[in-house]
Amino acid sequence: MSLDLTLIWAFLIATAVFLYVAMDGFDLGIGILFPAVSAKADRDVMVNSVAPVWDGNETWLILGGGLFAVFPLAYATILPALYMPLILMLLALVFRGVAFEMRFRMVTARGQLWWDRAFSWGSYVAAFCQGIALGALVQGIRIDGRAYAGGWWDWLTPFSLLTGAALVVGYGLLGACWLIWKTGGELQIRAYRLARPLGLATLLLIAIVSLTMLVLSIPFRERWLSFPGILVGAPVPVLVGLLALRFQRALERREELMPFLCALGFFLLSYIGLGISLWPMIVPPDITIWAAATHPSSQAFLLAGAAVLVPMVLGYTAYVYWLFRGKVTPESGYH
Repeated sequence: MSLDLTLIWAFLIATAVFLYVAMDGFDLGIGILFPAVSAKADRDVMVNSVAPVWDGNETWLILGGGLFAVFPLAYATILPALYMPLILMLLALVFRGVAFEMRFRMVTARGQLWWDRAFSWGSYVAAFCQGIALGALVQGIRIDGRAYAGGWWDWLTPFSLLTGAALVVGYGLLGACWLIWKTGGELQIRAYRLARPLGLATLLLIAIVSLTMLVLSIPFRERWLSFPGILVGAPVPVLVGLLALRFQRALERREELMPFLCALGFFLLSYIGLGISLWPMIVPPDITIWAAATHPSSQAFLLAGAAVLVPMVLGYTAYVYWLFRGKVTPESGYH
């Protein structure tokens, strides 16, 4: 039996995208939570908790985008459809990165306050635009032949705004759970208080987005509610419910790592559910991964490079997280 390189590449790209969402999600969540934490010392600890890893977290965004070159038809149709939210997202990430560094170099309280606001605004815009791009992709992209046939504003719909809001809330939950794990004292107590309503809101939005997808798309409805698809999809909401109970118990028991793992589990299960809904489409509703893929010889050539690059990125990422393990305190800043 021949090896299906397209399947391997689809798995690699899906993994890279999820690792970006998981890692940069709590990073963006820190900025999203800034308005709920006013003390300068607490904000410094929040930023210092991600300072050693935030650049590396965004590596997965670059890597995922680069690996996507294996599917040139997807590039040619998705990018024209999502130019605006993707450009705004990238600008927000750059703006946020500048603010991340500048807030530690301001000598006046007023100057630092404005850079704190810039860091938070950049986090909100980047997260919201990522959610909008996801919603616009899920609801479908109009294709004529092999080219994008939609309008400039097709990405802006009630559903894409809903997914944008959902991702902001979800990233906020990841940020709160990260602070529970990495900090202590009053800041950790504040994070516990924030995690409960954010967890409830995240679960509610997961349910609303899922139900809306079933209403908007007949293929999604058939995939989830008809046999044998229901056998594949049914475990996902059940596992989400069980994970929600474990999340609640972890907060009640004041566990530190488990809330973060549960929050990551919500994202992973949602991601799996999205994969079940879209498979095998890479540009819904018409273009499959095989139709969008480049020639097998090109896939094999690029796979040789990825076989070296991806383990290197995984290795140094794991090393940095291990090196900076443990709690972050006001005395243990990295700047």
